[in-house]
Amino acid sequence: MRAAPIAAAVVAALLLAAPAAAQMVVQKPVLTLAGARAVLAAAEAKAVAMGLKVSVVVVDPAGVPIVSARMDDASMVGPEIALAKAKTAAGFRQPTKVMQQRLLEPEGLRMLTLPGTMVDGAVPVKAGAVVVEAGGVSGACTAQECENAEAGATAVR
Repeated sequence: MRAAPIAAAVVAALLLAAPAAAQMVVQKPVLTLAGARAVLAAAEAKAVAMGLKVSVVVVDPAGVPIVSARMDDASMVGPEIALAKAKTAAGFRQPTKVMQQRLLEPEGLRMLTLPGTMVDGAVPVKAGAVVVEAGGVSGACTAQECENAEAGATAVR
């Protein structure tokens, strides 16, 4: 007899806790491998059209690489630089161009104390307000790198 009221109390407690637990987990859009490959292909195609030899890295919102490529004859350090740019764009959720511009502001040098690469050449891609990936490019002048990163980003927008 006593087990029934205890079981009912446990069930009631679980039912009341379920909405609270559900509020602790959110679902976010995620870029698929196919999406990351599309970003990479678009950035690479833009580089070829511009006659550039670059490295491209696409990362997830946490800055973990999904895909990367170093074009033939591109700089050997390009992939590391592109990765650093992509991680910065993903982490700050804004183009690295914004970070580079902040360096020019009064007291802008303090930006150098933050983690990341404050150089133009990477952009985040958002689904609504959520960053789903970021792409970084290295191996050309910053304006060209930014143009390549933007071309990649448009592949999934």
